[in-house]
Amino acid sequence: MSFALQAIGLSKTFGSGAGGVKALDDFSLDIPRGGVFGVLGPNGAGKSTLFRLALGLIKPTGGEVRLLEQPAGDPRALRRIGSMIETPRFHPYLTARETLVMLSTQSGAASPDIAGWLARVGIADAADRKTKGFSVGMKQRLGLAAALITRPEVVILDEPTSGMDPSGILEIRALIRELADRDGVTVILASHQLDEVQRVCNRVAFLAKGKLTAVEDLSQTEEKLRILATPQAAVLDILGKRGTADGEAVLAAIARPEAPDLIRALATRGVDVVEARWVGGDLERAYLFHTRS
Repeated sequence: MSFALQAIGLSKTFGSGAGGVKALDDFSLDIPRGGVFGVLGPNGAGKSTLFRLALGLIKPTGGEVRLLEQPAGDPRALRRIGSMIETPRFHPYLTARETLVMLSTQSGAASPDIAGWLARVGIADAADRKTKGFSVGMKQRLGLAAALITRPEVVILDEPTSGMDPSGILEIRALIRELADRDGVTVILASHQLDEVQRVCNRVAFLAKGKLTAVEDLSQTEEKLRILATPQAAVLDILGKRGTADGEAVLAAIARPEAPDLIRALATRGVDVVEARWVGGDLERAYLFHTRS
């Protein structure tokens, strides 16, 4: 099997002595090539540290990390990698187009499709605007274009939809799946948005306090409709085997097109529906289970 990223007994401590902070602690993980792989965990779990180590931006305290089976920071691997770590920053006096021209020239990219990538990330109409006037979401989009301009085999994205409105999140979510399914790019994604992860990732790794706690296949999880209503017993009666109690609420294992008929059926039975929302179901539970203190 070919791997996009491998961490082998990886450790990283910031500072020294009693005041040192251990960001990664004897951490090992294999991420195979192909598809979208999610890296999940609360703030401080070590996600960004893992990415920075893999890209050779910082040095490990112990262990090893490899990209495309090459040592971290090796130019042979970095030429085949794209990345966006946290909120990107750009020269404020350059336009979006000029920024991509500069970055693609520095990387040695041959015949970069600058107009095409600006269109794919949704900022073609702002191509000739200076980046100093860009919103956070627009900078994220430009950062994605910068990560993809060299047509990498693997792209590492740290919170790619941070600062975006709901429509922007949907667009980038579709782009990520398109990169994996149509372009054959391996996407390694860190996000706090569980719904985003549920919809785009094939597999996920859970991190907590610098350690790997679990790796799960998302094909085994299901989206469910979480209904908060009274009386709860009536909701469970209507759903039968497809309903399970979740505290005061009910998780309904139904398809989205069935939701309107279910809500109407509940209203006909005199059930007062307070809230109905789609949840990741098993992913949410797994996240809480694998990352709790």
